[in-house]
Amino acid sequence: MDRETLGQRIRALRIRQGISQAQLAFPELSDSYISLIESDKRIPAPSVIDLLAGKLNCSATYLVSGVSEDVVDELRVTLDYAEIALRNGAPGEARARFADVLASSDAVALPEMLRQARWGHALALEAAGELAAAVDELRALAGELPLEADLEQWSNLHVALSRCLRERGDVGEGVRVAEDALRRLIAAGADATDAAVRLGAALLAAFVERGDLVRARQLAAQLVERAERVGGACARLAAYREAAHVAEIRGEYEEGVRLAELALRSADDEQDPRVVAHVRISYAGLLLRARPDQAAQARDLLARVREETRVGSAGEALVAACLTELARAETALGRPGEAVALAEEALELLGDAPRRATAWALTVLGEACARLGRRNRAVEVLTRAATHLEELESSREAAQTWFDLAELLAETGAEEDSRLDAYRRALTCAGI
Repeated sequence: MDRETLGQRIRALRIRQGISQAQLAFPELSDSYISLIESDKRIPAPSVIDLLAGKLNCSATYLVSGVSEDVVDELRVTLDYAEIALRNGAPGEARARFADVLASSDAVALPEMLRQARWGHALALEAAGELAAAVDELRALAGELPLEADLEQWSNLHVALSRCLRERGDVGEGVRVAEDALRRLIAAGADATDAAVRLGAALLAAFVERGDLVRARQLAAQLVERAERVGGACARLAAYREAAHVAEIRGEYEEGVRLAELALRSADDEQDPRVVAHVRISYAGLLLRARPDQAAQARDLLARVREETRVGSAGEALVAACLTELARAETALGRPGEAVALAEEALELLGDAPRRATAWALTVLGEACARLGRRNRAVEVLTRAATHLEELESSREAAQTWFDLAELLAETGAEEDSRLDAYRRALTCAGI
């Protein structure tokens, strides 16, 4: 777009007000410096822009961008509304409002506001399950923002990009993105920062999903040590949560509970209710495995989270995660009928696209159907879950699900060939 330059705007305002270059410059600047600015041969410092804006009776924002304060205020209100909608679990509304800002021709002249709108739009796309579009937007943003320009935002972009890649099934690429970003942070001397801890937590999650438990265990120990030494509350929360997940997978349940409880305590300082809900859901899920006798306690915690999310504290993916863990709790408490209804509600929220959350909900649904004696339905559901997990490169979970399916087929008296095929696929997913 053809817009006036900063110098052209200063000259136009000066002439409109009938003052000379010398009058505008006096007493802080020289008239020759004003001439250089107006001819775009000098770029004034922010302090000089503020000074000239005061003398010309306009805002510094208008001088820099050419956008009036009224338009800036209108765009800011739209942006704030979009961010509130995103926090309140209305990704569709958030996406539409972010798109309104992005469609504004004036936003082009406001680079910080434009970047904020693109970041929010990417997160809204993720929350709405449009992962391919979210990945494209995050890649573009990450490619444009230099690490040295904004360390925290640069880190957040790569954490979100790795997360979206894993969620859509590209686990290997999710690992690569997090590894490369963490390597660049360390090379820049920023390894003892919250940003490095959060990136390390993203890499740890990717290792777990890829089934690389040896590297995951090593990184988990390093991450917790670093978080406790240099990390703030949010960084410690991320480190404890992912380390607890590693301990859970390795069967070290009591250690997992200890770490999850540390994550819960760290969540007291967290401002985002979605993060707090995630931590509570993870803790309840761990309780179900580590301490089956506390299934009722886990169910009560999940029921509270469900009530909070119902009034708009989270998006569909988070609500579905809560419903899925609640279904597990109902199964553990001997109420598989309630579990089936909850798992099916979660699947309805998640839609048809293959996602890790969808595969997990299918697995929980399959177990509940088996408990109800609906074995044919259980076989169908578990087959879908295992196939999804294979497509999503989640080899460890896929191996477990194929094995569970083989065991269930034995109980149903299925033909030997179908059982053998399930066992073979489990072995293949396990790398054997």
